[in-house]
Amino acid sequence: MVIAIHTLDSVFIEVLMSPFKSSFQSYCRRKGIATVEFAVIAPVFVAILLGSIETCSVLFLRQTVEMAAYEAARASIVPNATKTQVENAAKTLLHVRSVKDYSITVTPAAFATAAYGTLIRVEVRAPCKSNAVMASGCYFSKDVVGQVEMMKEY
Repeated sequence: MVIAIHTLDSVFIEVLMSPFKSSFQSYCRRKGIATVEFAVIAPVFVAILLGSIETCSVLFLRQTVEMAAYEAARASIVPNATKTQVENAAKTLLHVRSVKDYSITVTPAAFATAAYGTLIRVEVRAPCKSNAVMASGCYFSKDVVGQVEMMKEY
């Protein structure tokens, strides 16, 4: 008789605990599925994140180069401007924004003696390779170029 009560008690306890066992097993199963989903999605997410950082870096470089070309062109159209003044106008901005290995070209070369109304073109070029945030990327072998053309003032 004691055995029967003991058996009934264990059956009763098992019936009471069965919802908890199934929820625990379900939790473990869901946890495994979440781990697999994370393993699939994480590399894609990291690739998108790094690509976004690299693209923003190139856009920042492009904006900087265009602004430097604009500042140099403004300096070149002033009467009696020198090549040093024009280059310093661009170099100031490029230095503040830590741009490396850039080149500045002013056309015509004798812009200081050019007649009034002459179009003066300033080109600033910077390679993505030496200005990249990451060691490689789809922009790695390209150059960013900013060009501005203004008319010489009176």
